[in-house]
Order: sequence, then structure tokens, then C-alpha cells
Amino acid sequence: MKYFVSIQRKKTYRSIVLLVCCFWGFLIFSQERSAIENMSWKGYDLRFRDSAQCFRILETAAVVAKEQLSRKDEAINYALTALAYRRFSNLDRFRGYSEMSYETASTTRDHRALAYANMVMGYLNTYIDNSTEGDALNYFLTAYRLFDRLKEYGVCARILSDVSYLFSPHDMVKCRKYAYEALRYAKLSAVPDNILHARLAVGSYLLELSNANHKYGQQAISYYEETIRIAEDYESQITIKSNIAIAYLNLATLEINRLDSVPENVFFYHIQKATDISRKYKMKSIYRNLMGLQGEYYQKKGRYDDAEEFYNRGLVEAAKLPYKDNNLMSEFYRSLKSLSAKRGDFKSYYHYDTLFIPYFKAEYNDKAQKMIQYADVKFETEKKKNQILLLKKENQLQKKNTLLGFAIAGILLIVLILLYLSFYYRQQYFRKTEDHLRQAQTNSELKLKLLEKESLESLTEKLSLERRLLQSQMDPHFIFNALGNIQGMILQNDQNNAVSYLGKFARLTRQVLEHSRHEFITLEEEILTLKDYIELQRVRFNNAFDYEIHCDKDVEVQSLIPSMLIQPSIENAIEHGLKPAMSERQGCLVVSFSQNDQKHVIICSVMDNGIGLTESKRRKNRDSHVSLANTITHERLAVMSLENPHTGFSIRENAEGGCTATIIIPIFS
Repeated sequence: MKYFVSIQRKKTYRSIVLLVCCFWGFLIFSQERSAIENMSWKGYDLRFRDSAQCFRILETAAVVAKEQLSRKDEAINYALTALAYRRFSNLDRFRGYSEMSYETASTTRDHRALAYANMVMGYLNTYIDNSTEGDALNYFLTAYRLFDRLKEYGVCARILSDVSYLFSPHDMVKCRKYAYEALRYAKLSAVPDNILHARLAVGSYLLELSNANHKYGQQAISYYEETIRIAEDYESQITIKSNIAIAYLNLATLEINRLDSVPENVFFYHIQKATDISRKYKMKSIYRNLMGLQGEYYQKKGRYDDAEEFYNRGLVEAAKLPYKDNNLMSEFYRSLKSLSAKRGDFKSYYHYDTLFIPYFKAEYNDKAQKMIQYADVKFETEKKKNQILLLKKENQLQKKNTLLGFAIAGILLIVLILLYLSFYYRQQYFRKTEDHLRQAQTNSELKLKLLEKESLESLTEKLSLERRLLQSQMDPHFIFNALGNIQGMILQNDQNNAVSYLGKFARLTRQVLEHSRHEFITLEEEILTLKDYIELQRVRFNNAFDYEIHCDKDVEVQSLIPSMLIQPSIENAIEHGLKPAMSERQGCLVVSFSQNDQKHVIICSVMDNGIGLTESKRRKNRDSHVSLANTITHERLAVMSLENPHTGFSIRENAEGGCTATIIIPIFS
């Protein structure tokens, strides 16, 4: 016998807890509510404290909604009224108001009303068929999609939690899928109530998994321990305190199944915590289950006297409940009978069996009564559904007949109009045909000339930009100096370095020419080209500067970027930053790459410890040389910004000296 409050095993209690949790989430998260909807919520929130006042306020809200002709608020009010009657097990009114909510919402196009209506219909259909094959799942998923559009993440989390329970335990793959998806939405909502509720759904999945395979037991225990830590940290912000106790109860249940590996003091610590919470918040239904859970623990340990004591204490607590739970009473007596049989105490067995029989009969009668009620709800719902389908078919047939009449009248009207137009335009056709043809020919010639002009201008601009781009990639001074260095090495008979340097120069030249023919290259290819270029520059300047190239770990080096976009900035850093300062200190060049997936860009920064931007501009004023690198980089990025507005180029002076050029490059794959 299991006395823990396990959501996936206790269908009735599970439904109540889920319903309360789900609508507390609505109360916390719903936005853009009307005054009528707030009034309905005010009434619904009184269902536990003052049922009479609860229904008075709901009825008043319904009257106001009708007076204001607000079909949306009517549908929401009906949904909350239905759920209030469900709280008091009035299935007839629960069904009636649920169907009224759905019918009213169907006459509107309001997503909020439809979300409420579909959700309450989901709960109604759990009475008809509490499986994934019934209509409940479709209603729940429809409600989830509607609330997702409204960005009600907390509500989405609770609906998906309910859906995960529908799949347990017959389809654990989907149970896991919806439970973890519910947890993702709960984290987006950042509200402790929603997070705890979703974590209980995931915990329910793990609990069921550990029952089927004990190797998952420790994983489930660790998960519940983490859930409890979260619940304790945010206890003051959690509205549904029973969820905290449920977490402790389920953890204790897992520990009962692993008696050999869980110390007794740990088990009773969790029991005591659940007891404290149930007493603090007056949760009698939780407290009575604690008695049964401890009795089960002592029974497994062979401490039958202690087990009997807790079973009897559970009976006392159950008798204090404001309602009579025959199922729970029969379970307690059944456990006492089993305990007496194990002890060989047949006198006690007879005594408990005598007390057990009336509750067993009452339990059987309750189940039979519920089955009759559920069957009645199912019959009425199916009857209503068939009536709706019949009305839909009749409406469709009526619409078809109406449309057919309109279609025939329309066709006759069109025929008359066509006959008239044919007669009129036949007279005008031959006279105007020649003018139309001439005008069309003139327009075509003008369009052709305009297209040719635009194409030529676009091509000219593109060729001009590409020409200037190629000019900026390989500085003539760099090529001249590189060839001079090779010549010097050959004259000094330094054949190894000459061959190596010549190979790098040839490879770099080939890469630059090859990349110039491609609009995009991979970041990896760009980095290899930059390394060759920098190495040649270091040899050119007798290793007067060092360099580093860094890539963050999240940078995808196979991403496609525009070719030949970074090298001009590196050339500027060497020529105008590092070169003038080489006589004073060892230069340093750092090239870094990072990636922003949200903006779909790669951020490249080129940093040097040269003479700085201010000094470089001052010296340029005395120098006739004009650098095209920055201008062309700006122009190219300006063109690319039409597709990705996050692209950009900037240069700033470092506080410790030198400059940093930042290029925000769009990713094209």
C-alpha cells in the first residue's frame, strides 16, 4: 500500500492539485484582463473560503458581461464557474458551464476566451477518457498553443505538465518530452510557483521511471532533493504550499524503496519537514498520508508495533477530515489486516476485518456512484457533441444552398455583362488596337533603356568597388619589400629562408587572388590567409613585432563571411600603428574573434600597441599617402547592412596606447 501523494498514481487528488496549480498560475500571470474577468477571478478565488460568496460574485460578473455584450468575458466567466462547480464535485453544472464556455468562445475570435474554453473542455474530457486517445489531449494542446501566442509562459508550463501526466505511465517518452518542455516554459516565466509545479511533473516522470527500473532511483532522489532546496529558498513566494509537502512525500517514498541505501534519520527528516509544512498550513489531507507512509516504513523494517501505531493514527486523522474518504479508511484497515496476518495475530485480523468491511462496501458504492456519474457526463457530452455536429452539417448544407443560389444569380449577371461588354468593345477594338500596340512598344523600349542604364550603373559601381578592394588588399610597397627581402636572402645565400619566404608569399598571393573571385569564404580560410600575411610582414620588419590570433570556443570557423574584409585593418595596424613605433619597443598585434548567434554576426577586433590614432592622424597630415582601407571597409559593410543591420566598423584609441579596430561581420550561412 502506498500512502504518499504521488500525482501519477492518485488520479483524483492529482486532478485537484493540478487544477488548483494551473489556475493559480492564471491568476499570477494573466495580463490584459478586463474588469469583468478580474471580478470572475475574485469570485473563483473564494471557492475554498466562502463558497456562497464565490458563486454570488461569479453570477454578478456573468450579468455584467451580458449587459456589456462582451462574449469574451462571458466565455471566461463560464469557464471559471465550471471549475468552481468541479471543485464541489457538481459534475452536471461543471459539464453545463464548460460547454457554455466553449460554445460562447467559439462565436468570438478572441484567443484569450478560446484558451480558457479549450482548457476547461480538456478537464471535462478527462472524465470521459483520461488517456491520450481521447479529446482531452487535443483541447489541452489547443489551449497551450493559444496561451503560447499570448506569451503566457507560466500557463503554458502548467498545461504541459498536465499533458505529461496523461502519458504516464504508458508512454514515458512523451511523458518526459512534455514534462521537460513544461520546465522550460516555467523557467521563462521565472515564477517559483510555476517552476515548482513543473519540477513536480518531471519528478513524477522520474518516480515512475525508478519504479520500473531501480537504477534510476538515485537520479530521482537527487532531483527531488534539488527541488526541495528550490522550494525552501522561495517558500514565501510559493502560493500552493501543498506542492512543497508533496515534494517531501515523494522523496520519502523513493527512500522507502531504497531502504538499504538511505539512512533512517534522513527518511524521518523528510517526513518531519512534510509534517511541519502540513501543520503550518493546516493541510490535513497531507498529514494523514504521512501517518500511512511511516506505517509502511516500519512494516518494511519489521517493526510491526510501530507500524500499527501509525496506521491507527492515520485512521484518527482521516476521521477528522471535513469529508468522508472511504477509500483511505479501507486502505488503512487493509494495511492493518496485512500487518496482523504477518504477525500471526488472527484475533486482531478479525477485528480489523470487521471494521474494514463497511468502508470497503462504502468504497465500492462510491466507485460505482462515480462510474455512474462519469458515464452520465460522457453520455451527455457525447450527445451534445453529436447535436453540435448535426447542427454544423445542417448549417453547412444551408450555406451551400445559399451559395448555390448566389452563384447561379451571379453567373447570369456575369453573362449579361459579358454580352454587353463584348458588343461594346468589339466596336472599339479595331480602332484602338494599333494605338495600344504602339504605346506598348514605346513603353517596352523605355523600360529596356532604363534597365540597361541601371544595370550599367550597378555594374560600374561594383567593378569600381572591387577594383579599389583589390588595390587595398596588396599594398604595392608590401609587394616590393617582400620581393626585396627574397632577393636579399638569395644574395646572402640563405636559400632555406628564401624558399620558405617565397613559398609563403606565393601562397598568400594565390589566396588573395582566389578569394577576390569569391564573394564568401569560410572564417577558417580567412584566418589562414591572415596568418600568412602577418608572418610575411614580420619577416619584412625583422620580427619587430609579435602577434596572436584568438577564437572564442563558440565561434564556428566554418561560417561563411565576405572575403578580403579583415586584412586591410591588419595592414593599417602594422603600417600606421606598429611600424612608426618599432624603433622604440617590440610591437604586439592581437586579432580576436567572437560570435553573436542572436545577431548572426562574427565580431573581429584588431588591437595593436602602436603610436595610436591621434599620433597617426598627425603624421598623415604631413604624408601625401592616402589609405583606402577604412573607406572601402565602410562602403562594403554599408552594402551588407541592408541584409543585416547589425554590421559595423569602428576604430578607437586604447587607454594604454595603440588602437583597436572592431569589425562586425555578417554570417551568410
